[in-house]
Amino acid sequence: MRASYDSLFHRAKTVLSKDPFSGHLFLFVNRTRTSCKCLYYDGTGFVIISKRLEKGTFSRINPLFDKEVVLTEAEFGLFFEGANLEKRFIDSPEEVKRSLTPKASESVAA
Repeated sequence: MRASYDSLFHRAKTVLSKDPFSGHLFLFVNRTRTSCKCLYYDGTGFVIISKRLEKGTFSRINPLFDKEVVLTEAEFGLFFEGANLEKRFIDSPEEVKRSLTPKASESVAA
């Protein structure tokens, strides 16, 4: 991966439609998943963090998950170490929606 400040900035802005100056850390992984680069704006300038794994590959986040992927600090740390994060977006249960209003059959007659 030969991307530098300008090309990573351009990808964050155009491909991801995000503001590179937001303070978020943008993660980019090469096709073979052996190296990654992170672009971060610290308030005074851009910082690039880069890593190439000596053996193994970076985890594939579930390709069927079509929403924006946001990693916590702990998940990013695990990803950066080469841990497998595939199940994170498969095993999560659906949110249960509840309402505070009682159903008509449950209401008490006065």
